[in-house]
Amino acid sequence: MSPYEENLERKEDWRKAGKIAGKALHYGRSLIKPGASFLEVSDRIEERILSLGGQIAFPAQMSFDHVAAHNCADPDDKTLFSSQVVCLDVGVHVDGAIGDTALTVDLSGKHAELVKASEDALKAASKILAIGTTLGEIGKEIENAIMSHGYTPIHNLSGHGLGFYSIHTPPSVPNFNTRDDTPLEKGMVIAIEPFATDGAGMIYETDSANIFSFARQKPVRSAITREVLSAIKLYSTLPFTTRWLTRKLPAYKVNFGLKDLLQNGIIRKYPPLPDRNRGLVSQAEHTFFIDDKVEVLTSFKEGDDN
Repeated sequence: MSPYEENLERKEDWRKAGKIAGKALHYGRSLIKPGASFLEVSDRIEERILSLGGQIAFPAQMSFDHVAAHNCADPDDKTLFSSQVVCLDVGVHVDGAIGDTALTVDLSGKHAELVKASEDALKAASKILAIGTTLGEIGKEIENAIMSHGYTPIHNLSGHGLGFYSIHTPPSVPNFNTRDDTPLEKGMVIAIEPFATDGAGMIYETDSANIFSFARQKPVRSAITREVLSAIKLYSTLPFTTRWLTRKLPAYKVNFGLKDLLQNGIIRKYPPLPDRNRGLVSQAEHTFFIDDKVEVLTSFKEGDDN
């Protein structure tokens, strides 16, 4: 029996999640304008996902300039959009089947080529997808496309498989030629997400994080921590953010509980990921269903936003 049999049986759920994700992503793009509130745009994107019949697979993320991923609005975030390069990443699930998609908005108007580098890399990779295509071949297409624009792929960020209620599963889909001969298999669902940069092409983890996910069950002593843990369990194994919790519980309880849960290894954190040399970063991403005919699940067409 194929390990991806359930994906094949529930293909319509994957399609629905992808379609909603594509709509939500392009709705988000329309909101990212100079003077708009980072916090308000984040909330509106998440509200749109719910209104379209999906569930939020991870908090709406908008990473600015040299940060590639995992930048999420704080509960009291005062950031306004101005002239940033913004990587918008959106995730939707339908009964656990996930659509993961991203694009880049250049508010400065100065970095169109950087944006195009990641977009063209995604297009190049998508053209060779088929059962049997190797991970190394995908990485090679991405690397060649990005470098043809004069930029560098981020080597320690990659695309990934998607599973039910799981955003990162095997295989890891590289953004450069690893010569990995692992083939794509029928029924796989994968997210391909090229990152292009004019920096080092390597990211690192910062110290602070406001995105987390449940890791493992352990007993906790503090009543406050148990209260926070109870709220967290509503998100199952999927990522959540501080902003969501502070709408249910006082901030002092959230902050105490998260710190306690982290120290005990009950939750894991996802800190922002900047380029090592603070180079600007662009991102593009689609989710694909690998079958006899490969489907782009998160594609979006103008006029398809209702």
